[in-house]
Amino acid sequence: MPVRDPRALTPRAIVEELDRYIVGQRAAKRAVAIALRNRWRRQQVAPELRDEIAPKNIIMIGPTGVGKTEIARRLAKLVAAPFLKVEASKFTEVGYVGRDVDSIVRDLVEISVKLVKDEEQAKVRQRAREAAEEKILDILLPRPASTSTSGPRAIALPASMDAPPPREPAPSDSSTREKLRELLRAGKLDDREVEVSVSEPQHGVFEVFSAPGMDQIGFDIGKLQSMFGGGRGAPKLRKVKVPLAMELLIGEESQKLIDMDKVSSEAVSRAEQAGIVFIDEIDKIAGARSSGGHGGGPDVSREGVQRDLLPIVEGSSVTTKYGVVKTDHVLFIAAGAFHVSKPSDLIPELQGRFPIRVELEPLVGHDFVRILTEPENSLTRQYQALLATEGVRIEWKTEAIAEIARMAQLANERMENIGARRLHTIMERLLDELSFEAPGLSGSEVPITAEYVRERLAKVLEDQDLSKYIL
Repeated sequence: MPVRDPRALTPRAIVEELDRYIVGQRAAKRAVAIALRNRWRRQQVAPELRDEIAPKNIIMIGPTGVGKTEIARRLAKLVAAPFLKVEASKFTEVGYVGRDVDSIVRDLVEISVKLVKDEEQAKVRQRAREAAEEKILDILLPRPASTSTSGPRAIALPASMDAPPPREPAPSDSSTREKLRELLRAGKLDDREVEVSVSEPQHGVFEVFSAPGMDQIGFDIGKLQSMFGGGRGAPKLRKVKVPLAMELLIGEESQKLIDMDKVSSEAVSRAEQAGIVFIDEIDKIAGARSSGGHGGGPDVSREGVQRDLLPIVEGSSVTTKYGVVKTDHVLFIAAGAFHVSKPSDLIPELQGRFPIRVELEPLVGHDFVRILTEPENSLTRQYQALLATEGVRIEWKTEAIAEIARMAQLANERMENIGARRLHTIMERLLDELSFEAPGLSGSEVPITAEYVRERLAKVLEDQDLSKYIL
């Protein structure tokens, strides 16, 4: 999915882009499209009012496998925004064993740093490639000692002493170097092995201190690691083939060319202004509330997680190793099936921080047909591409796709409804034998018909006890 200019991303354009990968769920797509457009609108507002406009967080309600996570993930890719998916059930109230909710913000900033760092490295990649190329050529054809750019500097002798004039590189050296450069760029040296010196991260005994929450203790963990052998280690010689050596050296050279202070500053700003946090399984921490206002057993911890989440969702400052991060304008999208509980079982304060609620529709037979045929990354196209690597061409007949969709719906009705994820298990079962025998069928064409589908799946689907384990 290409990154688009924010001004061109109107709500209609966002929905159209999401339609390329996700079938149906129009209401959910509209809600996230409006939320994303409002971010751009806020940036155009006068500064004195800009900070007062808070994001309208969203709760998506719907069974598993209907596209909740995919909508949020594709949305983040569309604008190259820092995106973090977490499961609410993995967090516990402060004082219990488990992850604290502040780690959500720290993880979001880490993702933002990687995003910005990759962008900056892409800008200097050409310069880094040129420097790496020179290093590879130096290894293949070492420069004369007096003109080498690496290694110890020559000692300057007093003028009174007779020193031999520095040796000029012979014309033949320069000519050979240029010939090697041409061979290197043409890929004709790819099978040669070279020894390169690269710095690799070392994990010292203090690596345990980098666990979530430890970056709040007031000093730089990275500096402590470097004191005890952590962080970037001493250069290490590795014997690798030329293409890998080139990539290793490009990575090292691009690291030298970017300003990490600038990267950190931009990453914090992007996390604050454009970050998206997707909180899955929020229904798992929404236990039914008793008449007294508190449930028993795990409900205490569940409500505690909600109360810990509240400050982050409504806007607070979290200390990270890159600086203080404010969550006032981070967009939070929560999702849950809400089979046992309902959104009103969340504490009232948290409910108020998710003003937009969207219900996603369960998938039925015709939805499965569209999922198998319409998206650019549909399963039918994926399996065609996979088997084409073995020289096997499969042709999906229309009636076969309709039969797969019917069986997926039937399996969901008879067993647990897992939505579109049922298609993955059915397709694997359907093409199991063909995938196994594919290397010996190179050059052949296999039509997938309705009869082919029934022959391989009907018996499994009829045997309900067996289908529970296979489909």
